[in-house]
Amino acid sequence: MTVDRDYIEELLKQANSRNVDMAQIIDKADKMEGLSHREVALLLMCEDDDYNERIFEIAGKIKDRIYGNRVVMFAPLYVSDYCVNKCVYCSYNTLHDFGRSRLTMEQVREEVRVLEEMGHKRIALEAGEDDENCPIEYILECLETIYQMKTGNGEIRRINVNIAATTVENYRKLKEAGIGTYILFQETYHKPAYEKAHIDGPKKDFDYHLNAFDRAMEAGIDDVGGGVLFGLHDPYFEIIALMLHNEHLEKQYGVGFHTVSVPRICKADGAIASSYPYAVSDDVFLKLIAILRIALPFTGVIISTRESPDLRKKLIHLGVSQTSGGSSTGVGGYTQKEQKQAQFKTNDDRKTADIIEWLMEEKLIPSFCTACYRSGRTGDRFMQLAKTGNIKNVCQPNALMTLCEYAHDYGNDDFINRVHSLIKSELCNIDDEKIRTLTAANIEKIKNGQRDLYI
Repeated sequence: MTVDRDYIEELLKQANSRNVDMAQIIDKADKMEGLSHREVALLLMCEDDDYNERIFEIAGKIKDRIYGNRVVMFAPLYVSDYCVNKCVYCSYNTLHDFGRSRLTMEQVREEVRVLEEMGHKRIALEAGEDDENCPIEYILECLETIYQMKTGNGEIRRINVNIAATTVENYRKLKEAGIGTYILFQETYHKPAYEKAHIDGPKKDFDYHLNAFDRAMEAGIDDVGGGVLFGLHDPYFEIIALMLHNEHLEKQYGVGFHTVSVPRICKADGAIASSYPYAVSDDVFLKLIAILRIALPFTGVIISTRESPDLRKKLIHLGVSQTSGGSSTGVGGYTQKEQKQAQFKTNDDRKTADIIEWLMEEKLIPSFCTACYRSGRTGDRFMQLAKTGNIKNVCQPNALMTLCEYAHDYGNDDFINRVHSLIKSELCNIDDEKIRTLTAANIEKIKNGQRDLYI
């Protein structure tokens, strides 16, 4: 994989100076016929308010066509803040002098216990890069510990892993340990900007970092999640580069990104840099996410608690399909009274239960589903269902069943009744009669104490 900077920059330059029929391009996007790089560049550079309003509308429609109205819930779990990199934007950079730590296995269990008591079934394991203090063996031990941990009816059924780029051998070990999605942010696809932001450490190697997913795919991991840190370079450049990276993976391995994460750069305690000329405003950010949904219609989009509740509400209706809730962004943050160092500041500190209530108020289905991973619907199998529009037929029923689990395990009578009212109305929206009947039967089993039922 290489990034052709000249090609991307020329696309954006031409899009900024050429008169075209925007209505035709937007109609094409609405029909989900697939857009060229040039057409996506033209959407990015569009300044017409009426066209941009249609872009937002189409993004929401695409998300509903592919994923329906469910939003997957997860939480991060930071296990180590040791790091040997000098990344200008990060609190964990090696120049920042604070009391670093990594969790013992007993501390991992305590953190997981809290997460399970919140109702979470899916987490993202996070760690800084330090082969001495946080080797792959430590990560593997954490994975084993987490999967073994059970709290009442609570359990973590899927662990996505966000750790530094590594070797094929180490990716094989992660695959054997049963990870869900391997997540890695490129941060920026613009090599000069990347090298400026990564002063020293193994992460400074742009090409090694860029080709991590190739090594992961070679090792048998077929679910990968990309992302950029908006604010390190021109955000329009990054959208086209994400599109190109996805196409490279599809061409080479038959499947592209399972998810894309979209963090915006923000001030971090101890970060080396204090200002970011490419920082993205709320209005631009909303447009970026809308166009990303149009450019990569079959890829999940993840938003974190970096963003405020109001902005997260808008983003979810624009096409975001996964969101974190009740999150801590520091090591030991779920159990320690005083968190020593967060990687970044959160702007949505609502509890998981409050996020679920909020989503339901927005006529959305909070989902704790991990069925695709455990039933083998990963990689190209998942994408085949997504691209034919059939993934909704499994996502929506499983979302309803896991919400029912959550209600009976963690909700009071009023909440349980509201959930069942929601389920009753949503069952009518399942077109396939066999799936609708099976879902209804499983809901009754869940009421009677059975768990982990899925389609």
